[in-house]
Amino acid sequence: MNCPVRKKRPTRDSDFSAIVVPSMHGSGYLDYTVENHASRSFLAIDEFRRQEMLCDLVLHVTYKDRTMDFKVHRVVLASCSAFFRAMFTRGFKECSASEVTLRDVCPEVVGRLIDFAYTSRITVGEKCVLHLLLAAMRYQMEDVAKACCDFLTKHLEPANVIGISRFAEEIGCTELHKTCRKYINSHFSQVTKVDEFFSLSHCQLLELISQDSLKVLCESEVYKACTDWVRWDMEGRAQYLHALLNAVHIYALPPKFLKNQLLSCPILSKANSCKDFLSKIFQEMTLMKLPPAPIRGTQLIYVAGGYRQHSLTTMQAYDPRRNVWMNLADMGTPCSGLGACTLFGLIYIVGGRNLSLQTNLDSSSLCCYNPMTNKWSQRASLNIPRNRVGVAVVDGCIYAVGGSQGSVHHNTVESETSFYVFVFKSSAVAGADVCRSRPLCNVIKADNRLSPDLLPFVLCRWDPESNRWSFVFPMSVARLGAGLVSLNSYLYAIGGYDGQNQLCTVERYNVSRNIWEPRASMRHCRSALGVTVHQGRIYVFGGFNQHGFLSSIERYCPDQNEWTLVTDMPDGLSGMGVTVTMEPCPGSLPELEDEDEAM
Repeated sequence: MNCPVRKKRPTRDSDFSAIVVPSMHGSGYLDYTVENHASRSFLAIDEFRRQEMLCDLVLHVTYKDRTMDFKVHRVVLASCSAFFRAMFTRGFKECSASEVTLRDVCPEVVGRLIDFAYTSRITVGEKCVLHLLLAAMRYQMEDVAKACCDFLTKHLEPANVIGISRFAEEIGCTELHKTCRKYINSHFSQVTKVDEFFSLSHCQLLELISQDSLKVLCESEVYKACTDWVRWDMEGRAQYLHALLNAVHIYALPPKFLKNQLLSCPILSKANSCKDFLSKIFQEMTLMKLPPAPIRGTQLIYVAGGYRQHSLTTMQAYDPRRNVWMNLADMGTPCSGLGACTLFGLIYIVGGRNLSLQTNLDSSSLCCYNPMTNKWSQRASLNIPRNRVGVAVVDGCIYAVGGSQGSVHHNTVESETSFYVFVFKSSAVAGADVCRSRPLCNVIKADNRLSPDLLPFVLCRWDPESNRWSFVFPMSVARLGAGLVSLNSYLYAIGGYDGQNQLCTVERYNVSRNIWEPRASMRHCRSALGVTVHQGRIYVFGGFNQHGFLSSIERYCPDQNEWTLVTDMPDGLSGMGVTVTMEPCPGSLPELEDEDEAM
C-alpha cells in the first residue's frame, strides 16, 4: 500500500519554543574568534584590487611629465593613513569623488605605499629610503615612516649623518632628527673630518658647538673644528671666527695647546681681534686666575683594577647622578697599586702589580683607555716597574713618581711628553732626595707644581721650570697609603696608615700659607683607598682597614666641611686607580649594558 506523501509545512518561530539548549559552563553564549580572519580578509581585498574589483577610487599620481593610475579602495587607504582618512571623512570634495590626483610625488613610491596599505609589508633600501620617508611623512603613514627611520638609524655614519639630519629637520621628522644630533654629538671628531661638515652654515656650526652634550675628549677638538671650517673658505668665513670662539670653552683648553695656537695658527695671524681675545685668556691661565671651566657632557668616575685576594682586571664607571655602575672593557692584565689620571679625555693607567697566588710581578706598563671606543691600547712602557706609584698631570705631561720594585723603593720620577700627537717618549726628571713607595702625588694648582709625599710626615714639591725639589711644611701625622687630591687650590691628604692603625682623619695643605689645616674626618678609617674630584666634591672609594676590604663610598663637600656616605661599590676593593672623564659613548658599549642591567 502506498503511503500518502505529506507536504512539509513552513517552519514557524513557535516551533522552537519548547526546545531547551543545554547550559555551557553556566553561559548561554560561545565566543569564537578566528585569529587570521583579518589577514585573510585583507588578502582577499588585495586580490580584489589586483583584479580591479569593487574599487571605488582611481588615484592619478603625477610627477614631472609622468602620470600613473592606481585603482584602490578608499576605506583601505583611510585605515592606515591619517592624510587619506581626513580626505575621505571630513566633508571634502574627495569624499564622493571617483578620481583623485596626487601631484609632485613619485608614482613608484606611491605604489609601494599602496602595497603596504593592503599587505602590511614594505621593503626599504638605500636607493628608495629617502623618497619613501618623504612620502610617508606627507601622507602620514607612521608605520612606514618608522621603518624608514629605523633603516637610516642603523646606517648612520660620519659621512652621511649631517645630510640625513638636515633632511629629517626639513620634513618634520623629529625623532630621526634627534637621533642624528645624538650621533653627531657622540662622533663629533669623526664628523668634523668629512665634506658634509664644511657645508654647514656658521649658524648651524655655532648651534652645534654650543651644546654641552657634545662628546669630545678635549676641547681642542672643538677649537680645531672651528678653525678648519673657517680655513675651508677663509675669505667668506673669517668674519665668523670670533663668534665661534666665544662658543668654544676656551678655559677648558690645555694651556700648552693655546700657546701653540697663538704662536703658529695662520688664521689667528690674520684675525687680530681673535688673537687678542685668546692672548688675554692665556695670560689669565698663566696667572692662574681662571673661572671654572665648563664641562661638556656627563662626567663619570672610573675605577680601574684593584685588589681583593688577588689583583683585578676590571674597569668600571660610576655615575653619581643616577647612582649607577657599569662594567666596561677589562684591562687585560690584572693590576693593583696602579696610578690613574686623565689627560685630554683619555684615561692612563700607570705601573702597579699583578699579585695572585701564582704571580707577583711589578709592572712598567702604560695603558690608555678611550671612553669613545671602550677600548684599551698599550703605550710606551716606563723605564722601570713602579708599584704603588704616584701619578699626576702637569702642563700636558704625565709624571710617574716613586713607587717600588720588589723591596727597592724608587727616588726617581719619569714623565711622558708629546701627548698632543699621542706619541710617548719617557724622559727623566730630577729625582727626589729620598725614596718612598706609595707616594702621595698630585698637582698643587695654585702654582702648578708636583707634590709627592716621599716621607710619612714631609711633603716635597717639584717645580717643573727649575726641575728641583723642595720641602714644604710637614703633615700632622704619617699617612702611608693615603689619598691625595687637589681641589680649589688646596691639597687634601685623606686617610692612610700611620704604622699602627688606618686613619679616618683628613688635612689639607694651604699653598699660600704653607701650612696643613685639619678638616672633618671620614666616616670610615681606610688606607689604599681611591680618591678623585667630581663636580667640586671629593669622592673616596673602598680601601682597607682592620675589618677588611671596604666597599663604601664617601663624598666630601668643602663648603660645609662635611662627609656623606653615598653608596657602596659592587665589591670591596683596595689599591685601585680612580679618575674622572666623559661617559662612554653608548654605541661602544655591549647591548646588555643598559641602565637596568648595569649593576
